[in-house]
Amino acid sequence: MSQSISRRAFLKLGAYSTIGLAFNRMGLNPSVLRPGHTYPWLGRTAISLRYYDKPSIDSTELGYYVTDTVIQILDTSLGDPLPVHNPLWHRTEQGWIHSSFVQPVKDELQEPVWDIPAGGFLVEVSVPFSQSWRQETNRLKRAYKFYYASTHWVTAVSKDDYGTVWYRILNDLKGGYYYAPAEHFRRITEEELSPISPQVEDKKIIIDLAKQKMSAFENGRVVMSARISTGTFEGDTPLGEFRVERKTPSRHMALTESRGNGFDLPGVPWCCFISWTGVALHGTYWHNDYGQPRSHGCINLSPEASKWVYRWTLPHAPASKDYVESNQGTKVIVI
Repeated sequence: MSQSISRRAFLKLGAYSTIGLAFNRMGLNPSVLRPGHTYPWLGRTAISLRYYDKPSIDSTELGYYVTDTVIQILDTSLGDPLPVHNPLWHRTEQGWIHSSFVQPVKDELQEPVWDIPAGGFLVEVSVPFSQSWRQETNRLKRAYKFYYASTHWVTAVSKDDYGTVWYRILNDLKGGYYYAPAEHFRRITEEELSPISPQVEDKKIIIDLAKQKMSAFENGRVVMSARISTGTFEGDTPLGEFRVERKTPSRHMALTESRGNGFDLPGVPWCCFISWTGVALHGTYWHNDYGQPRSHGCINLSPEASKWVYRWTLPHAPASKDYVESNQGTKVIVI
């Protein structure tokens, strides 16, 4: 399916793209890495971060990176013993930064997909971030940045007079659409979301709030565990026995305010809801500080871990579905 917005709007949008739409490309093709793998790799600063001459906040401060700086990570090392849950620091060309708000990212351009099925298809951001736009009458306004590993639903594709291809992306919170460069998004295939261990009937997940840990069990045996971040305040993440009752591969989550702070997060990936109140296991792109409470009640996982959970739990959700539900989903116990 191909659909155009106004010629005047696309001319303006194409000009923005020509001068550099989102960030300076670095010419690298790294893997998303953890300590012990090949360097350099890329990281995105999710907030403004200070960097130091040593992996310690007690060392000399050398400067700071502003939010959304894309940096090369040259090394990773244990630094200050505090915080205990995350003592990892990254070395950059300018100095050492703590890992808590550095998102591992890739910078991989994609071939646009022109054959849009009825209902659209699911994509994942494959670059550090992509600037989106929304149309108001005959003009375009900047909208959200879509961050690496976030997921979105594409409903149409268009090409402007500058040759740039744009995806029309559904705004699943307020209705309407956004426009973003198609080359920044990778299509999710059915194979990627194929069920994990579909033959196993005895599955359950245990969320340990004290340890900030998720463990997945098959027939009483742990088959996967991951560090998590749950509700910041007592009671935010409810205790008890639940089931995965709803799944959506992408959700715009927002809250105007909560105890003085709100959030507005488009494209939250791999959401497995366990409560009618909206508590879910899902991927996270706005921090990298698992092991301590950081959420408003949901169970934050890395994008990789949340995708595994999405595939492993019932009900099964194929890539062609933007929503599934069941009263026989996988059991989730929060202790």
